Amino acid sequence: MEMSELTALLTPEGLRLLDAIGPIETTDEAARAVSRLRAGGHGPDLVGAVVGQARLRAKARGKFGPFADRMLFTRAGLEQATRLGVAARHAGRIRAAGVSRVADLGCGIGGDALAFAGAGLRVTAVDADEITAALAAFNLAPFGEDAEVRHGTAQDTDLDGIDAVWLDPARRTAGHRETTRVAAADYSPPLDWALALAERTPTGIKLGPGHDRDALPADSEAQWVSADGSVVELVLWSGALAREGIRRAATVIRGEETHELTAAADAPDEGVRELGAYIHEPDGAVIRARLIGDLARGMDAGMLDEHIAYLTSDAPAESPFAASFRVREVLPMHPKTISAALRAADVGRLEIKKRGVDVDPAAFRRKLTLKGSEQATLILVRIGDRRQAILADRL
Repeated sequence: MEMSELTALLTPEGLRLLDAIGPIETTDEAARAVSRLRAGGHGPDLVGAVVGQARLRAKARGKFGPFADRMLFTRAGLEQATRLGVAARHAGRIRAAGVSRVADLGCGIGGDALAFAGAGLRVTAVDADEITAALAAFNLAPFGEDAEVRHGTAQDTDLDGIDAVWLDPARRTAGHRETTRVAAADYSPPLDWALALAERTPTGIKLGPGHDRDALPADSEAQWVSADGSVVELVLWSGALAREGIRRAATVIRGEETHELTAAADAPDEGVRELGAYIHEPDGAVIRARLIGDLARGMDAGMLDEHIAYLTSDAPAESPFAASFRVREVLPMHPKTISAALRAADVGRLEIKKRGVDVDPAAFRRKLTLKGSEQATLILVRIGDRRQAILADRL
């Protein structure tokens, strides 16, 4: 978004047009809206801003639900924003620690700050980009004096009177549209600065879930968060925001339910077993947190292979931390053999999963014959030095 577009949008006329046009889902809808607004005599900056925001509002519903229909975004800001349901859980932790005033340094379009303010915390939200800070101010306006937005850098922010800090360092190049990832040394604010701040102030630092585990501070709680099947973030908690005796946490959010597996350190793996009647796929947060061994012991399961994050058991075992499958048969990883088994089982709908094998599931699917009324799951996996295909039913 350019400043000219922002200036045109943040007017009574611009906001009325945006609310009237509603969310725009498709390119065709966007083209028709542009033509209609231009024919109505509206200038190109205003039309571009209104249609762009209408498209972003439609995309934002996945993260912000109905709140998206009154918010403003940049494309990059929306991509990097925390899902509101995840941010709300962080806000609950911060409030439970006795915090009343929190600084959100690198607030982006204000997604986390919205959750903090909604939980009754007083928020000082700061962003180094002038346009992004303006959008955050708009998004946080309903909270009045309880949510102050500043244009500035995290390093220059006065933290006097602040009880805790939330930091979401920019992990991509600057810009409002197409951005690229940068190395940890180039985060903004720098990660070393953020970690130093966390040593003296209760802090939550949001990072990518694939962040180098060897670089994690030993005295912080590292929490990997999975939302509806996708690992969305890693948060490092320090000071009063870190829980006593917990250094590894896997938080799994499914709809309105939240489940958590915690430990004082990485869990030792369980031993390898022969493939049993059931196979279990740990949630990505459990894998990232290296708590697979604790999960296996809780499910009375063993590792399918010491290098593969699949578990197996002889008896059925349910867990919110794993997807479970009942094994039908084990096949060689040959498309013709698998196709014959699928025909015999009347399988026409097939989910393909793979781990430990260099296979493109989409390309492999094209080699199979899928005609039938039943559905199944095909798990392509390396067990020891053997490549195998496990035909199974998702439970």
